[in-house]
Amino acid sequence: MTHLAKVLVVSDSLARGEREDLAGPALRSRLEAAGLAVVEVRAVPDGASWVEGALRALSGGFTGLIVTTGGTGFSPRDQTPEGTLAALEREAPGLAEAMRLASPLGRLSRARAGTLGRALVLNLPGSPRGALECLEAVIEVVPHALDLLGGGDAPHPPETGGSTATSS
Repeated sequence: MTHLAKVLVVSDSLARGEREDLAGPALRSRLEAAGLAVVEVRAVPDGASWVEGALRALSGGFTGLIVTTGGTGFSPRDQTPEGTLAALEREAPGLAEAMRLASPLGRLSRARAGTLGRALVLNLPGSPRGALECLEAVIEVVPHALDLLGGGDAPHPPETGGSTATSS
């Protein structure tokens, strides 16, 4: 089963057309290498309301992964976590924690992770390197999470310490 993915780039300068997007294409490439089909890449300005609105629109009728890139730091315009939190139905703190541990700078991230409908949402940093490091920290469990969100009876993979018994 091929899982679907969408990328949301959060950046004032990118939304104004003042700079080239580097993180979006890097994430698309890595997601496709992991077997996910990227069906949309969208850019919005920084700001909680922009992020919340875009996540709600991207998740409507969608089962898959939505990654955001940008707006997770300490700058006053970095409000991706606030917009994400306003949209999420359930948080997945273990995913956010794993991403923060991916590198020393990850500890400065305020990123969120969780579910919105049948979509798994991950906030990633705006730098291509940071975005890829954080995605790499969780990519191996994403297919299992998407199987569960899709409503399937996904067994816990034995290679991750589970059994072949169906998840409850």
